[in-house]
Amino acid sequence: MDYKKLAEEILQNVGGSDNISGLTHCATRLRFNLKDEGKAKTDVLKGTKGVMGVVSSGGQYQVIIGSDVANVYRPLTEMANLKEGAAQEKDGRKLGAKLIDTISGIFTPILPAITAAGMLKAVLSLLVAFKVVSTDAQTYQVVNFMADSAFYFLPVLLANSAAKKFKCNPYLAMMVGGILLHPNFVNMVTASKESGEAIKLFFLPIYNASYSSSVIPIILSVWFLSFVEPIADRVSPKAVKFFTKPLITVLVGGVAALVVLGPVGYIIANIIASGINGLETYASWLVPTILGGLFPLLVMTGTHYGIIPIGINNRMTLGYDTIVYPGNLASNIAQGGATLAVAVKSKVSEVKQLASSAGITAVCGITEPALYGVNMRFKTPLYSAMAGGAVGGLFMGIMRVRNYSGGSPGLMTLPSYIGGDSLRDLYLACIGAAIAFVISFVLSYILFKDGEESGEKQETAPKTEEAAGKSILKTGSATICAPLTGKAVALSEVSDPTFGEEILGKGAAVIPADGKVVSPVNGTVETVFDTLHAIGLKSEDGVEILVHIGLDTVKLNGKYFKAHVKNGDKVKVGTLLVEADLEGIKKEGYDVITPVIVSNSFDYGDVLAVTGQEVKAGDDLLKVVK
Repeated sequence: MDYKKLAEEILQNVGGSDNISGLTHCATRLRFNLKDEGKAKTDVLKGTKGVMGVVSSGGQYQVIIGSDVANVYRPLTEMANLKEGAAQEKDGRKLGAKLIDTISGIFTPILPAITAAGMLKAVLSLLVAFKVVSTDAQTYQVVNFMADSAFYFLPVLLANSAAKKFKCNPYLAMMVGGILLHPNFVNMVTASKESGEAIKLFFLPIYNASYSSSVIPIILSVWFLSFVEPIADRVSPKAVKFFTKPLITVLVGGVAALVVLGPVGYIIANIIASGINGLETYASWLVPTILGGLFPLLVMTGTHYGIIPIGINNRMTLGYDTIVYPGNLASNIAQGGATLAVAVKSKVSEVKQLASSAGITAVCGITEPALYGVNMRFKTPLYSAMAGGAVGGLFMGIMRVRNYSGGSPGLMTLPSYIGGDSLRDLYLACIGAAIAFVISFVLSYILFKDGEESGEKQETAPKTEEAAGKSILKTGSATICAPLTGKAVALSEVSDPTFGEEILGKGAAVIPADGKVVSPVNGTVETVFDTLHAIGLKSEDGVEILVHIGLDTVKLNGKYFKAHVKNGDKVKVGTLLVEADLEGIKKEGYDVITPVIVSNSFDYGDVLAVTGQEVKAGDDLLKVVK
């Protein structure tokens, strides 16, 4: 894939570099802060080859790429002349959206380090379990402190990403993180606990807390630092600002971190941990069950990164997590199982290949390719994955399965459940994952119905003999008529990939001989687009149809179109909907081929089409099969 070309297309369709005020990326998606989301061409992006989907949620405009996201991110930042993690200039969003965006922006950049540490811990656990090394060996001790470094110095990592999010100097922020972790301060805290005498700073008492591996204290401290730094800049004389600005910033920020914000964050973290302990005592099954079932919905909206810090905080305060990671493991494995069932059952080579690779990726911990490429597309695998994830999460919740070192939840990080004095949690995690996989696989295999994909079966359909073409329309549940007179062709002949690759749904297209567009069904007009280039209808049978007159004709802003119906009108087959001046449209340089799409085609077993022949308005064009 040409990642540079893909980056160019994405940059153009999000409104250009002038429309971007912030950009980060996670494991699978680009996360934009756009000044005006109205300038983004979402439909075009969704139809761009290499883009798996587009989601606007939590104050971010998210373009889903898959595991190759880093290869697109690098040239994109160069073209847009952006700094990593650039912050949003204007923020009129709601509090919830701001909070999710902030948490995501802080934790997303450090996930590679956390994942690396978790995987090192997992490998080390395996080596010990299989008696390759002992815990007394120097090899174990060296690899162990290598893994622990990311967790121990987590405040420093968070300080850097939080500073970029809060728009303050990252090095001064990291210095505050270093203050909280300095060995002398750690020794003073230990001595204070033993003697019972509080540490004093300018006669201010310092709370006896240890901040290694902590999360909330440094985030609060850097947030405060973002207010101190501009004030320090204003009050510092210009001649000595180079010296006084960092001095005031660190002195005020450091004192506040040690005396107020660090202790507040430490107490909040312990309250959360106590709440988790109480939840584990009285309803250990609840949250893993909910997360196991609903995690795909969180991933769709990109809000799952707001959940991950809870799991990290649990491990840092309790030494393990029984809430987030076990439920996430069940969900990821379930999505992989549902997708692999599609790979086994589908007879369409394109679907089989996509589902196979996406399913394997999902069980290893990265679910976006499975979620957007297969499960959401066919719906029944998504429902199956949610059911399997919920049951797997329920089992792990009841058994109080503990995760000790994190990582991306999947088969590759199962060793992160090795801890304590036995392999109990590993065995139970494997059983929970197996339950999630089997249930989702079986349900998906039973519910999934193969459809015609990419014109593969259409090629075997008669194309030139009218009687043979119409013979395929003798069975089924609903008939969609041709809305125009002209030549019926397969969607694969439409140059726009949004239609040609059936992203919006299955159907056919008509190369029109005249511009009179009539209703293809008995039903209701759902949407007449303001630009009159497209119209949405819903038949009495519940079939949703989109008639799109020409390609890119939205740019004409209604020129050459005249509507004869409005939203909510009842129509019959043959009712005149729109008149289009085909010659005028062609002179403007637009293709007049008209896709006729069954928008909810994935709710049905199949959509059969008559193609390769002349049709008149009102002739049978599509058959929707339940």
